[in-house]
Amino acid sequence: MGKQEFEELLFQAFCWLHQHPELGFEEYETTKHIKEILREHGVRILDLPMKTGLVAEIGRGGPTIALRADIDALPVTEKTELPYRSLVSGRMHACGHDFHTTTMLGAAILLKERETELPGTVRMIFQPAEEVSGGARAVLDTGILRDVRFICGLHVLPSLPVGTLGLKAGAASASVDRFWIRIIGKGSHAAHPDDGTDPIVAAACLISAAQTIVSRNVDPASANLISFTHVEGGNTWNVIPSEVLLEGTIRSLSKTDRAFLKRRLSEMTDSIGKAYGTRTEMDWYEGPPPTDNDPEWIAAAAALAKERGFTVTVPHTTLIGEDFAFYQEELTGVFAFVGTGLGPSIHSPKFQADPKAIAPASEYFAAMAETALRRIVERED
Repeated sequence: MGKQEFEELLFQAFCWLHQHPELGFEEYETTKHIKEILREHGVRILDLPMKTGLVAEIGRGGPTIALRADIDALPVTEKTELPYRSLVSGRMHACGHDFHTTTMLGAAILLKERETELPGTVRMIFQPAEEVSGGARAVLDTGILRDVRFICGLHVLPSLPVGTLGLKAGAASASVDRFWIRIIGKGSHAAHPDDGTDPIVAAACLISAAQTIVSRNVDPASANLISFTHVEGGNTWNVIPSEVLLEGTIRSLSKTDRAFLKRRLSEMTDSIGKAYGTRTEMDWYEGPPPTDNDPEWIAAAAALAKERGFTVTVPHTTLIGEDFAFYQEELTGVFAFVGTGLGPSIHSPKFQADPKAIAPASEYFAAMAETALRRIVERED
């Protein structure tokens, strides 16, 4: 396939995906469209118990590695003037997953053209539901990655220009935990707080005190946060409510700090609840751990990127989460950031990725797959 034809194919795929966003575990039409493109180019699709998303395979025998893209969108109303903007009200590819998917479709097509020369097998993962942190687990639960030796994924980064790759050893994204805290007191008239037990005062103390966990209990040079993002209690001006709900998130680049922050917030919640005469209940949703890029593989990925004309940089530290980290709990891997042109951040209704970055990224990840296979084979010889 010629360069111009390849770029046009990718652009059309990207436009279709951007116009037809679907939320996590609802990506039925997206999955169907990906399958159609892969089948048109002779890429075999594995039969797996997945309602949405898919895994395809290129190569026959030898060591196995994987490339991963996520396919779901966000419940965001698009506010761009793109000619291919979302056709679905309240849905948008505001996190660049349409770019990720198109990039790996291109990589699959390129690898298929070189299938007979591959020294191993490449599994192409088109994963559902990254935004709700369930998709990676759904793929792992199929068992299809048990024999995989290396995995590579990507994310758009609108703080980098086209032609730039961000590669960072160690944690490239944060662990993500969500918490709910109920502070249960006794309601009363606002004029007689002594007749009740005020959960609002206890909540205010907890919100303030919890900030000292990061500022006073962990290394100031480390990257951690505790954010309260939802506070709900009472419904009028002259009644002290009986209950307050607090919701928020804990994020960290360190597994050790992650465990400590959760434990310390639980202890503080219990202590403050008792000090103010209230009862507390706490629930957790444990999201992905920090990503964990292998330093040796990051060095190899950076060397290949420079060979292919990319500018390589170490991206700024971020406490955004990424469920690619679930793969890295079980597999050696690289999670790379692709510059897509300077502009609004991800999850913004005005976010957009420059399509000019897609073909070079496809070529890079196809080359990275071949490089990974050859490195594995050479190590075993």
